[in-house]
Amino acid sequence: MANTYTRLHIQFVFAVKYRTAMIDNTWKDRLHGYMTGIVQNHNHKMLQINSMPDHIHIFIGLNPEQSISSLMQRVKTDSSAWINDSGFCKSKFLWQKGYGAFSYARSQVDTVIRYIQNQEQHHRKQTFLDEYRKFLTVFEVDWDERYIFKEPE
Repeated sequence: MANTYTRLHIQFVFAVKYRTAMIDNTWKDRLHGYMTGIVQNHNHKMLQINSMPDHIHIFIGLNPEQSISSLMQRVKTDSSAWINDSGFCKSKFLWQKGYGAFSYARSQVDTVIRYIQNQEQHHRKQTFLDEYRKFLTVFEVDWDERYIFKEPE
């Protein structure tokens, strides 16, 4: 739309269903590339992506022509189908329902990129659930413990 100017930086965080450690180092870079393609094909800008075996962080420059929920539905649906079609996992791969979406100012972009790049080091000190609860608290999100990502089973 003419005369529409935005700069929206959003970090998404979501987990593998039941937080099962299914994202393997042997194919996670391919997953990141596939998800980057989905994001870019919808005219968003991928700023950083990284995953742990049980969850993923995606940081983008959001194009306001697509809603956050629509983008997340596309990313999660298409990527889980791609993982299953590729035969990377012995059992069916699914993302857990829901996601976190957190917005940042331009001045915070470099810090968020470094944070996502250093997930492996970060999670030596803090669990995913503690990290996620901290996001919700820092961003003053009203949340209910019943709907926080499930503990691994």
